[in-house]
Amino acid sequence: MEAPKILVVDDESRMRKLVRDFLEKKNFQVLEAGDGEEAMDIFYEEKDIALILLDVMMPKMDGWEVCREIRKNSKVPIIMLTARGDERDELLGFDLGVDEYISKPFSPKILVARVEAILRRTGQDVGGDVLSAGGIVIDKAAHQASVDGEPMELSFKEFELLTYFLENQGIALSREKILNSVWNYDYFGDARTIDTHVKKLRSKMGAKGEYIKTVWGMGYKFEVDEQ
Repeated sequence: MEAPKILVVDDESRMRKLVRDFLEKKNFQVLEAGDGEEAMDIFYEEKDIALILLDVMMPKMDGWEVCREIRKNSKVPIIMLTARGDERDELLGFDLGVDEYISKPFSPKILVARVEAILRRTGQDVGGDVLSAGGIVIDKAAHQASVDGEPMELSFKEFELLTYFLENQGIALSREKILNSVWNYDYFGDARTIDTHVKKLRSKMGAKGEYIKTVWGMGYKFEVDEQ
């Protein structure tokens, strides 16, 4: 299967190179544009772009104009990049059909994790049925999980929860978001059920249980500690 194409649109060449390097490490194909007009030319030339990383402040056509134009013809996922932290900008972006909104400066690893999460959410599989991170391996098709080669005995929800964590590595997830995603919107439960499942999951993961970090006052984040 051909690697998904990501269009990176930013007038700062250093920023484009930084993002490109991290995306290419994950085997994405990367196309670059230095302004909005160039972005539109590439968008119309390339018919199979999987996702667009779009800076707001650019010459010729800004990110809002590009987004409006693209949304006339396509529902391709768009992540807006901006130096601003203005809530009004975010609301405008979502009104225009932006899928994610990331303020600069940002962690390139987090950006890549969000790209992968959006592509999975929109049905553009980037990792197949096997997920792995830090010695944890999940085979979604076989519904099996292992840690350092040893099978884990997980309940159905524990398996779903661990899968969700690996699919959203490096992203802080609120209890509400986890509840809605793993237990679905029709689950009228208490968010404490997540804490209970996380506790059991950490125990079954052994030393690797520390990959599930507690984000105080919010929820959890799955992050592999680099050696």
